[in-house]
Amino acid sequence: MSILRPEVERARPRERRAEGGRSAERAVGGPGAERAVGGPGAERAVDGLRSPGAGDGGLRADGSGIRPRGGGALARAARFVGRTLRGEWYGIVVDPLRQLRRRGPAALLLAFVACAGVIFFHAIAQHPTGETVVRVLGGVQGDLPLWLALLRTPVSLYVPALDLPVWAGITQLFLAFALAELALGRRRTLLVAYAATLAGTLTVRVMMAMGPGWWGLGLPPEIGQVLDTGPSAAVVGLFTYLSVVRHAPIVFTLTGGSMVFESIAKPNLAGREHLIAVAAAVVLGLLHERGRCRRKAATNTQDAAAA
Repeated sequence: MSILRPEVERARPRERRAEGGRSAERAVGGPGAERAVGGPGAERAVDGLRSPGAGDGGLRADGSGIRPRGGGALARAARFVGRTLRGEWYGIVVDPLRQLRRRGPAALLLAFVACAGVIFFHAIAQHPTGETVVRVLGGVQGDLPLWLALLRTPVSLYVPALDLPVWAGITQLFLAFALAELALGRRRTLLVAYAATLAGTLTVRVMMAMGPGWWGLGLPPEIGQVLDTGPSAAVVGLFTYLSVVRHAPIVFTLTGGSMVFESIAKPNLAGREHLIAVAAAVVLGLLHERGRCRRKAATNTQDAAAA
């Protein structure tokens, strides 16, 4: 320390502390920090490491950036499809199987009765006398009186169609009635199956009354002589109704899409009735969902009022 100027020597520690503070300020974020950390040179250095699409979630070809936007969209789509498939699997398959495990084979009564009825009527129809009996009990045609057609319609569910292999449809019939009975209950399953079949039968009569034309909607009178039997409309209606009430768009697309393809590839009476069954099941499913939402809203209102 100098003897002549002690005040100067005492000031030097303060200057050193001030200079140290300014250095720390530049290092952390002071006025010089922009030049040291965030200046244009630093931006150029960072941009050199960044891919052209990095700001949008891009990924460089060498994998050093972030995943590209297209990959993110594909990943989101894959996750959506996975969630949808998982939800449909649990809603259409897993939940009914849990019901079967809890209630036992007695819960499949409708499925067994439907399959047994189709097999029984198919066996009888192999003989001339039996074929006449089957036609009298369950044969439905468009030129029959309406009261007689309505009387035969419940039995016609178990009479196999003449142009379809009966054994190939047994599996579909059993699955449709089994899953519907487990998921919907016995009463609602019968209601949906009968409504889908009846909708097709009645709509065919309306199309025949319209006559040929009407942008392809009308039917010629000779269609009234075609035998209109089989459980296919009920099967289609049950699968469609299940897909609506269980929120299964993939099952709905497969069911409705296959019916549209069938009606285009083979335009006949059965194809039209299948489309009508799909439409009837959709209407029934939407009405059920609307009623469920109303009941849920009423229950929430009552709970809020009670609280």
